[in-house]
Amino acid sequence: MSPRTPRLVLIGPPGAGKSTVGHLLAESLGVTFRDTDADVEATEGRAISDIFVDDGEPYFRRVERAAVQRALGEHDGILALGGGAILDPDTQADLTGHSVVFLSVGLADAAGRVGLTTSRPLLLGSPRRQWQELMEARRAIYEGLATVIVRTDGLSPEEVRDLILAEVGA
Repeated sequence: MSPRTPRLVLIGPPGAGKSTVGHLLAESLGVTFRDTDADVEATEGRAISDIFVDDGEPYFRRVERAAVQRALGEHDGILALGGGAILDPDTQADLTGHSVVFLSVGLADAAGRVGLTTSRPLLLGSPRRQWQELMEARRAIYEGLATVIVRTDGLSPEEVRDLILAEVGA
């Protein structure tokens, strides 16, 4: 039996629309949607922000890595990865050969979508500055892993879905 593989893997920063667009893609393609952040919360029985506060980022990243590895091997629908999952070199290697869509978004649109609130543990303090620093550190990784890059600024989730479907030939 051959391993299952996601139809598409969505990557990008907070506010890019991975979950919203992922659900729309899954519906359009007749497959299921899975989000590794939700997997982590289900496994741990608590919110990601609580994991960061109680156990720290290194612990969270280990749990996240395991969730990503499981999902890449089990899920054959649309898979959304947490924004920082791509920082792990093993995850980067595991994404080789997958159809990876980077949902690129600017600060203004991201802020409007998620409000850049403190419920996002890496955006504590000055959320806008923290988001910009995250993007400076991650953009090259996102772009390097992507087989398709879709700029989401100013677009509705449905428009983003349609662009992705056109790009991947679905």
